[in-house]
Parts: sequence; C-alpha cells; structure tokens
Amino acid sequence: MKKIIIFDLDGVLIDSISNMNYAWKKSCDENNIKKSFKFYKEYIGLPFNEILKKLKIDKKYHFNLERRYNFHSLTKIRLIRLSKYNANILKKLKKKYILALFTSKNKNRAEEVLGSYKNLFKYKIYPSNKFLGKPHPHGLNKIIKFSKLKKKDAVYLGDTIYDYQCSKDAKIDYIHANWGYQNLKNKKLVRINKLNEINNYLENK
Repeated sequence: MKKIIIFDLDGVLIDSISNMNYAWKKSCDENNIKKSFKFYKEYIGLPFNEILKKLKIDKKYHFNLERRYNFHSLTKIRLIRLSKYNANILKKLKKKYILALFTSKNKNRAEEVLGSYKNLFKYKIYPSNKFLGKPHPHGLNKIIKFSKLKKKDAVYLGDTIYDYQCSKDAKIDYIHANWGYQNLKNKKLVRINKLNEINNYLENK
C-alpha cells in the first residue's frame, strides 16, 4: 500500500492557464519579445528559465522576464484558488496518506493560491537553486529523503511529460491526471479522470 501521494499543482489541483497567459503576454510586451503563449504552453511543467531556453529567448532577457512574469501573475493570483471540492478530497486523503507537493510554480505564487490549504501538504518542494527542476528527479528524491520512506511507498500525480519523466527517473510510480494540460499518448500510463479516483485506484492496487 502507498504511504505518500505527491501532487503537481498547475493543471492537477488548480487551473491557472488564464493566469499564465496573462502574465506571459504582459511580460513579453514589456520586453518587446514576440513569442505567442501557445509556444510557452508546450513547455508548461518545466521551470520558468528552462521554458525560456526551450523558446530560444536571449539569456539577457531571462532575469527581467521572470521578474515581470511573477509580478503580473501575482496581480491576478487572487482569481485562482484551490477549489473546496479538491480541498475536501485532499482532506480525506490526508487521513490515510502523507501528502506532498512538487511544483514548478514559485513559492510565493503557489502558497498564495493554496492559502491555508498549504498545510494539507507535509512536504512542499518549489523551484530552488538547491536542486534541478523537472524533468530531473531531484525534487521527488528530496521528498522521499525527508519522509524517510521507500520509493515503492510513493506515487506522483502529474499531468505533463515532464512530470512523467521526472517520476520515471526517480523510480516512483506515476499516475496521469487526464484533466490536466497535456494528453500523453503512452498507453502504458496509469490514468485517472477525476481527482477523487486516486483513492479507489490506490486501494485496489
């Protein structure tokens, strides 16, 4: 039986796509960068600077782009909240499992979105200079180390190819959230269609 469930945030527990779109457009306009959000969207799940590298944006713009993106995202962040429905599911899961969070969203924005619900997660990993972001497995490995559990005791719920790659490299079981931002074609993936299905899956595993 699994003992810890690790969650991605964007696309899995919250829908923040409109916020990303707004912040990306505003920060690009301010820096005179012509990159449509549809290209940014392809790399959601990666740390912000990794997305900029994928988009081949000159490194001289990276610092200011990230600074302005975070600023504009925070101005509208109040419009994104973890729903009471999802929060209630997490509360029920917490009675049986340890809950953890591993996200590419920075700490300020993530905790603003989660509000008091951030306390549902015993371990929270945000982008940091201390470890490599997704798809590197450092974040997942860090959670396992903190929890003092074995990797077989953990499962990661994500919604992008980067979540899957990260989980695979960490040798932690992966569940794909079909309602998320990427529809992966890998037929071998374990999938759920609603958040409340994760408990039934884990009980029957």
